[in-house]
Amino acid sequence: MTQLATQSAGFSALFERLDSSSPIHDMRRRAFEKFESLGMPTLRDEAWRYTSIKAITEATFTAPNTADVTSDEIDAFDFDDVESHRLVFVNGRYAPGLSSIDVPEGVTVQSLADAILSMPDELEPHLGSLSLPQDQAFIALNTAMIDDGVVVQVSANVVHEKPIHVVFVTRASGASIVTSPRVLIVAERNAQATVIEQHIGIDDGVRLTNTVTEIIAGENAHIEYLRVQRENEATFHTSGLLVKAAQDSTVTCNCSHWGGALVRNEIHAVMEGSNCDVTFNGLTATRGRQHADNNLRIDHMKPHCRSWQYYKSILDDDSKSIFTGRIFVEEDAQKTDAKQTNMSLLLSPRAHVTAKPQLEIFADDVKCTHGATIGEIEPSQLFYLQARGIKAEAARSLLTFAFANEVLQEIPIDGVRVALERLLLSRLPDGDAIRGEL
Repeated sequence: MTQLATQSAGFSALFERLDSSSPIHDMRRRAFEKFESLGMPTLRDEAWRYTSIKAITEATFTAPNTADVTSDEIDAFDFDDVESHRLVFVNGRYAPGLSSIDVPEGVTVQSLADAILSMPDELEPHLGSLSLPQDQAFIALNTAMIDDGVVVQVSANVVHEKPIHVVFVTRASGASIVTSPRVLIVAERNAQATVIEQHIGIDDGVRLTNTVTEIIAGENAHIEYLRVQRENEATFHTSGLLVKAAQDSTVTCNCSHWGGALVRNEIHAVMEGSNCDVTFNGLTATRGRQHADNNLRIDHMKPHCRSWQYYKSILDDDSKSIFTGRIFVEEDAQKTDAKQTNMSLLLSPRAHVTAKPQLEIFADDVKCTHGATIGEIEPSQLFYLQARGIKAEAARSLLTFAFANEVLQEIPIDGVRVALERLLLSRLPDGDAIRGEL
């Protein structure tokens, strides 16, 4: 039996463990059949040409085990001065004892497992309704393995300003576990919400986190979404972020990735209505032999819409980063204004970057730009700082921080931004001294 066949058999065993009486089991079964027909992606697939998942197919994953996680351990990853509703999931299961939810009328925040039983009719039009234009095995696998996660639903005309903080924690305790978190965010007409999604690893060891987040913005809805991935550097992390934007809506996504041995992020937004705005800001910091692959596509379907992709990577040691960004403009999407920028900073001569900015335009009255830059720290800037008494290592760190901070400054919540600034500085030489000067 080949490694791919062995891996498929392993996932089949995990699928058979799921409750077949669940209201969503038919959807899960169809998704698993799709996953089996697709098979695991290989380097022969154009979309995966630069990312090998051999390490995933060679591993044997088991169902998530139960694990004890303390409130102090969660608090260590919390954000200072950010008052929020907090939902914690440990190894894929909701942990009410670590969570704190008190939402007002018109806002629903609950575990997906509970929502599947209590509100299946409300979930049915939304859960699993979004997908990539090309078949994607890991997203199909996540749908097949849906067991728990979170549902955030904001009713029409409700403005909910307090952030909803979703924390997915893995503690493998020596096992190679696989978790499949699912997040569904629905903001109805004129609604507003802010969601922070965080993935953290408490202990060392190999595991697979295969997560999918669906964001559905109704007419004139506003959604702020922040994603922070801080898993250990042995984790395989695959994710799908799927967005549907209706007329006059605004969706802003700020994503940062710090952990993971192999990271693959699939991001797809469909702008189905006119005059809507979608923004994706991203920062990826890699070191050692980490491999991070960000694959984005934004589809402009209607006129007078605006999109913005602003992604930066910082690479050290032998790490690798891949960026593929596509702007797709339909024939009816006149007056489109779309911008895509990808910038990578190499801190090591062994680090490697692949950038593939793409435009596919079928309308004739548009403003679309894209560009990618890859480089090292500018020697003249380094000399300028050293000439003013700053040591070489500290100067390099200061310039690296300035490069990344252009993305971090886009984060609208001060506590989250400050925490990520501290995280970045903790990974840089003389970072503590720089933080004291800021």
